[in-house]
This record gives sequence, C-alpha cells and structure tokens, in this order.
Amino acid sequence: MQLRYFGTDGIRGVFGEPPMDAVFLRRLGYALAGYIALRSSGRRLQIIAGRDTRVSGPAILAALSEGLLVAGHHMLDAGVVPTPAVPESVLEHHADFGVMITASHNPPSDNGVKFFDQHGLKLSESAEAEIETWLGRVSAPDVIPILPPLETIDAAEPYRMRHNLLLPHHALTGWIIAVDCGFGATGATTPEVLRRLGADVRARATEPDGARINTEAGSEHPQFLSALVRESGACLGLAHDGDGDRLVVCDETGSVVDGDEVLGILALHALRAGTLKNGQVVATVQSNLGLDRALASAGGHVVRVPVGDRQVLHKLLELGASLGGENSGHYIFTDISRCGDGLLAALQLIRVLRDTGRPLSALRREVPLLPQLTANVRVRVKRPFSELPLFSEAMHAAETALDGHGRVLVRYSGTEKKLRLLLEGPALTELEPLLETLKQAALRELGAG
Repeated sequence: MQLRYFGTDGIRGVFGEPPMDAVFLRRLGYALAGYIALRSSGRRLQIIAGRDTRVSGPAILAALSEGLLVAGHHMLDAGVVPTPAVPESVLEHHADFGVMITASHNPPSDNGVKFFDQHGLKLSESAEAEIETWLGRVSAPDVIPILPPLETIDAAEPYRMRHNLLLPHHALTGWIIAVDCGFGATGATTPEVLRRLGADVRARATEPDGARINTEAGSEHPQFLSALVRESGACLGLAHDGDGDRLVVCDETGSVVDGDEVLGILALHALRAGTLKNGQVVATVQSNLGLDRALASAGGHVVRVPVGDRQVLHKLLELGASLGGENSGHYIFTDISRCGDGLLAALQLIRVLRDTGRPLSALRREVPLLPQLTANVRVRVKRPFSELPLFSEAMHAAETALDGHGRVLVRYSGTEKKLRLLLEGPALTELEPLLETLKQAALRELGAG
C-alpha cells in the first residue's frame, strides 16, 4: 500500500515545509477528528499527546489539537516523555487515542507524528490510509478558534515506576553505567530509573535541548558513549535516540555492540530459560544472517519481516511470539509491552548480565555476525528500480557475485529521501567494490547532488 504522507513510522519531515508546515498540520488535526468521529458514536473521546524536546513540538501540538478540540474531544498533554510512555498512558487512562510528536533519530530541524489506538498499538496501514482519505475531504477554517489550554498530566513518573519494578530493589548497586540521552526525551527517565535501582550513573546530553537533539549525542553518534564508558570505567553503556524508543549499547571496553548481537543475546538467554515463545525471534530483512545462524545452532528460529518496528510487532502478535526487534535499536517484548522501548530493552539486557554473571564482551561472541557494509544515497525522487538500468545491472552483478554466500538488500527509506544499500558476505574485501559500484550507479541515476 503506497501512502502519500505516512512512512514506516508515522508522518515526518522538515518542520515548516510540507507536510510538517502549519497549514498541513491544522488540516491533519481536522482529518483526525473526522477519522475518530466514525469510531466515537457521538462520544467525547479522550486523547493523550506527548512530545520529544524539539523546539517545534508545542506548535505542532497546538495545530493538531485544534481540530480535535473543536470536535469536542478531550486532550491531555503528557509533555516531554519517551514515545513508549504515550501508549502506556493511553492504557492507564483508558484513553481512545494517542499522539506522539517526534522525528525519532532525525536531526533537530525535522519533526513528525506517530499515532496509537486505544490498545496502545501503532495504527495499521489501513488506518493511516483512512486518515489520508480524510485529509482529502476536510480543510481547516481560515480563522483559528480560541480554545482552552490543554489539561496536563504526569506521564513520566508512572513510566519510571513501571520500569523500576522490572528488576529487584537495589539490583544495580555497585554498577557503573554510562548513559547518553541525546538531548531528547529520556533525560528525566532512564538515568533516574537506573539510579533508583542503585546504579552509579554517568550521564551526558540529559538536558531537554530541542535545538541539539540527536546532535553529537545519543544513539546516532555512539562514539561519544564509547568515550564515556572508557573514561568512567562503566560496565555498560546505553544510548537513546531523541524519543527513547531505540537503544544502542556499548560493552565494558567501550566497543559498540551491534543491534543484532543484542537481539541474539536476549533471544539465546530466553531460549535457554524456556521463555522464548515458540522458539521464535522476529527480525527485519535488515538483520545480519549471523543472527539466524546463532539462533538455529541453539534450536531457535528467526522470522523476517519488512523494515519497521510496526511490522515486527504485527508479526509477533500473529505468531504469538515474545521477542523481536530491528538492528537499528528497536526491541519489542510482547510479554511486557507492545511498543519499542529503549529503557525496557536496557533493563532486559541488564537482567541477562545479572543472570549469567558474564560481561557483555563475552556474551556478544555467541552471536558472530557476517561482514556487512552499508551506505545511504540521498535521492531526488524514489523511482522504481525497474526504471534504473545502470543500478539494476549493478544489483544483478552483486547478487551473482554473492550467490549462495551473501546477500544484497536495497530499499528506499520510509522516512527520508534516501536509498539504503546493504551488502553481506564472507569478506569485506569482496563487498567493498560491489558496494562502490552500486553507489556510483545510484548517484548517476538518482543522486540529489
């Protein structure tokens, strides 16, 4: 299903430019009111909205809330909170809809919106398509009505309290843990939860600074976390993206642990404990084949889906499985939550470290990964590959060269004008020239310059 505005994770773009400009956002608010009205049977619905630290967040909230308030619905402002706090609040307050204003790991200039239903689940593609239909039907009035301020709620403290219950009291006494919050929404949650559990937390980029969110900090720039781990002598390093649904990890040496290694560590531990439902892990097409091999050797199985944590969740629910994730740092534990949650993933990984008594540098060796190269090419327009003869030829040549002992994955980003390239095989020396040929062909036929 090809949607005009929604990508793999909501609507996202540069604030001030379509579709993240005031005109579109006001219309989106009225479209949401129309979409929700069909499900309300005339009831006054309750909607909970949160946001990350971006400067544009309050303006987007005001634009979206206009149509919903004019329609008579009740909105609660949860303030700056991690994304997973919003669906949790929807469930806690028995609300009907959730809105999270964030562009996740994107730069400060971007922003976006994610939506959750009354069950705390991200909307399906069919629901998003219906909202896009409403966007074509409605328009916001020329005159902005005067509306009352939104009622505020504290969603951060219930979120902290729920996570504190996941480990025993003072479970982290004697632990030094490095944390990088990326100037985003986790600055007031992750460090505090770890401290309440007894950890000595060495944190950076905890200030709620929307002008610097994801800038030389957080999960997109793990080199700063690596340095903090080494400087502080931490046994573990944790970094989040701007809205806190991702986790990137460093071991006690300061080495960044690949997301597939983390997923494999979690899965192998659950498999041995008998808690990995159906012996299955759900991963995306982006995940390394080494993950499949590690799980298979222990009697488990990896099921693959297209990129996107929503795709992972839907497959988990379909299979009745309990663990899935993306190597970008999204992890879902359906026995606890149905939303990607960086803090929850960190606590689950810490549980493995406590149970095994082994350092992360040792645990990661149980998930040996195949050499992998990736590249992103900024594009002018996302043209079908069938219309790109040079690129198609380069793809065919790479697939032929790696046949039987590697793979080629090419896809357009669902949130940015980028072509993502991934090659996997037995040796980097074999992958490098193939990737370079793909990049050059893509630049010639698609490159934005």
